Amino acid sequence: MGAYMRQLCKGNVAIVKGAILAGCRSYYGYPITPASEIAEAAALYMPQVGGTFLQAESEVAAINMVYGAAGAGARVMTASSGPGLSLMQEGMSYLAGAELPCVIVDIVRGGPGLGNIAPEQSDYFAMVKGGGHGCYRNLVLAPASVQEMADLTVLAFELADKYRNPAVVMADGYIGQMMEPLDLEFREPEIPERPWAVKGTPETRKNLINSIFLEPDALEEHIRKLEAKYIRASQTEVRYETFEADDAEILLVGYGITSRILRSAVEMARREGLKASLLRPITLWPFPTQAIAEAAKKVQKILVVELSNGQMVEDVRLAVNGKVPVEFYGRTGGNVPSVEEIHSQVMQRVLALA
Repeated sequence: MGAYMRQLCKGNVAIVKGAILAGCRSYYGYPITPASEIAEAAALYMPQVGGTFLQAESEVAAINMVYGAAGAGARVMTASSGPGLSLMQEGMSYLAGAELPCVIVDIVRGGPGLGNIAPEQSDYFAMVKGGGHGCYRNLVLAPASVQEMADLTVLAFELADKYRNPAVVMADGYIGQMMEPLDLEFREPEIPERPWAVKGTPETRKNLINSIFLEPDALEEHIRKLEAKYIRASQTEVRYETFEADDAEILLVGYGITSRILRSAVEMARREGLKASLLRPITLWPFPTQAIAEAAKKVQKILVVELSNGQMVEDVRLAVNGKVPVEFYGRTGGNVPSVEEIHSQVMQRVLALA
């Protein structure tokens, strides 16, 4: 690999290339549409850099292989979608409880149940609120381009190590399947020491990877320790971007592929003299609560758009705290709204303000 390379790449493949640049050399997973290209790319590229690819017999096995590799100090990842992520939730709770860093990729498909293989954003609750048991959080990043599929995967590994916690890259199936230019630049990954890891050596014999605390006071102390790092993350790791935010009357909020449609809708509205703007959360947890609260002070109405029946909109309403109306528009089943469709929704709400 050269120092710099531009290529046309699929989002799912960019995930793996970003992971390898981040120093990940261990992938355990089970293929499922629309995430299967991640396993295919990992099977191709991981051995070329001296890494390990193993197709597990199930998603339950895969997430527990991630647990084992993370406990041994490896930078490790897995990926899945829909029903596969549901099966991984118990393991994700164990990883958070044992403070094991890893990256989990969710290429969201239609649900619930088997649903279909078309894109949705309906795993927001499962990833952001934690679908497993207990008092824990996932760090959740939401890429909106093929470039960000690679870049945010690198960041996910860094955050996972920084907080010793699972980090999730959550992308809709649209971003996973689309192809765009991707710029990659080689750099030596900075992987921190893991003095807590269990490597089967005399030096690490004293270490213990564990998430069971039978004494109530001991478990409460552990949970308070976890909560303290979640508070640190919520204060320092919030990421978002805004577009045309200075003089807006109506604010659109969306992430992933939806944010790109909203951006075009803002441009269309601006051409017609309507002062619309966009706020796009990049981290879904920690959520940009303060940024949305500040933006709400400048507008008359907020419209949240998701590929679901309304999940992130609850966090937007909490951030706004009733200061301005927060309305919702969503599509499901794999349907993705057009720019014209969103523009029509915006105009209806603007006319209601008159």
